[in-house]
Amino acid sequence: MVQTPLAEDRIPDDMFDTMRHENLARWPTGAGVDMDEAAEYLKQLPKHKNLALVMREAVAQGRCLTQPRGGFGTFEMHKNLLVTLDKEGLADVVPTTTDSYTRNERFAEAQRGADESEERGRSMLNGFPVVNAGVEKLRTLAAAVNKPVIALTGTSFPRLTGEICYAGGFTGYLGSGIAYTTSYTKETSVAEGIRNYQYLDRLVARYGDLGVELHRRQPGFLTGTNIPPCVAIAICVADALLAAAQGVKQYGLELGQCLHLVQDAVAIDVCQDLTQDYLRTKGYEDVFTTVTSLHWMGAWPTDRAQSFGLMVYGGFASAVGGAVSVTTKSVAEAMGIPTPEENAEGLRATRMGVYLARNVCLRELPEYLREKEILEIEVRAIVDKVLEVGDGDVAVGTMRALEAGFLDVPWSPNRECKSALMPARDGDGYLRMVDTGALPLPDTVKHYHRERLQAAADSAGKAYGPDLAIDSVYEISEEIGSLLPNLPLR
Repeated sequence: MVQTPLAEDRIPDDMFDTMRHENLARWPTGAGVDMDEAAEYLKQLPKHKNLALVMREAVAQGRCLTQPRGGFGTFEMHKNLLVTLDKEGLADVVPTTTDSYTRNERFAEAQRGADESEERGRSMLNGFPVVNAGVEKLRTLAAAVNKPVIALTGTSFPRLTGEICYAGGFTGYLGSGIAYTTSYTKETSVAEGIRNYQYLDRLVARYGDLGVELHRRQPGFLTGTNIPPCVAIAICVADALLAAAQGVKQYGLELGQCLHLVQDAVAIDVCQDLTQDYLRTKGYEDVFTTVTSLHWMGAWPTDRAQSFGLMVYGGFASAVGGAVSVTTKSVAEAMGIPTPEENAEGLRATRMGVYLARNVCLRELPEYLREKEILEIEVRAIVDKVLEVGDGDVAVGTMRALEAGFLDVPWSPNRECKSALMPARDGDGYLRMVDTGALPLPDTVKHYHRERLQAAADSAGKAYGPDLAIDSVYEISEEIGSLLPNLPLR
C-alpha cells in the first residue's frame, strides 16, 4: 500500500484514491462499498440516527448520553443485543464491538468463528465480525434500532472496518493511532497506527466533502490500569490534531475515570478546553469536539452491589463534569462478556447516576480550581514538548517524544513506550504519580505529586515506591469490607 514519510500532512486526493482501491480489494465484502451511494444512503438517515448530529444536539441541550459496549458472533445474536440495549437499556447510542480476529485483520479466522457460533448456537467470538458481515447486513442492524450506532473496533488497523462500518450506516467510529496502538499492541509501531488512522480520518473528511457529517472518536486507554489525567489528555490533544489535519470536523475525546469526583470533573473540563486551544493554535477553527467519560477502566469487583456503585458513580461523575456521553459497563465486568440483559441493567444504573447529578456544579470550589491549574500546567508541558521536538508536526513529535519518554503510557504493552510512569492514589483518593519518568513536568509539579503520595504512604505505614502504584491498580476490585476500614475519619 502507498506509504510516505510520517507527517501530519493531509493525504493527497490522488494518493488516497489509490489507497482506497487497494484497501477495498483486501476482502470480498470491500466490493460492497460505493462511497457515492453510501453518502446518499447516509443522507437519508433520520437525524436521530446520525451520531454526529446527535452529539451536537446533546451539547445544545446540556445532556449526558449513555452508551454501552457489546458484540456477539452471529448476526441474530448481535441484532438481539442492539435491540435490547435500545429498548430495555434506554441507550442513547448503541455499540458494535468487533471480535479480536477482526481487530487484527484475520478475517478468515473471524469467518470460522462466526460459522462455529452459528453451529453451536452461542457466540464463539468476543464481538461481531463487521468485515465478514458486509455493508448490507450492517445496514440491516442499523435499521433494527432507533438510535445511532458506533463501531467499537479496538484496533490499530481501521482501514477496512472503517470503510464497511460507515458505508453500512454506523455513523460513529471509535479509535485513534496513538491511544489504541499503545493500549493494545506490542509490536505494531505507533507510526503505523498513526498512518492507519490518518486513512480513516481522511475517509471521514471525504464523506464530509459529499455532504455527510460523521462522528470520529478517540478511545482513551484500555490498558486496564491507572492512567494519569495529564497523559490521557495530552494524547487526546495529539490524536485530535492528527484527525483535524486530515480534515475531520467532529472529533470526540475519551477519558477513563479516576474515581475522585473533583479530579474526574476537572479532567473533562481541561480536556475540552485545551484540545480546543491547541486546535485553534494550529489553525483549526471549526472542529467540534466533545468529551466522553468512561466507567472505571481498571480491575472491577466481583460483587454485584459494588459493581452497581461504580456504575452509578460513573454516570454521576460524567454528568457533573460536563461530559457529553458516558460509556458504561455491567455487573459482569470482572467475569466475562455480559448478557444483553446485564448490559441493559448497567445502562439503567448509569442513567440513574446521570439523573442524580442534575444541577450539581463543582467549578467554583477552591479544590477544583487548584486541581485545574495543576492539570493544565501538566498537559501543556507535555503537548508543548511533543510539538517542540516535532518542529510543529504532531506525528513526528509523537514518535520522538515516545522515544525520549517525554510522552509515556504506564504499563503499556507497546515496545515504543517507556512505561516509566507509576500512578498511585494519595490519601484523599486523587491519582498522582510515584514516578513521573521523563515527562517534562516542572519541578514544582513533581514535588507536589511526591508530597501528596509521601503523606499517603506515611499514613498507611508503607514505603514510598512502586508498591503504592501496584496497590492502586487492584484497590477497587477488593471486597468492600477491606476497603471501608481504610477510609480516613473526618
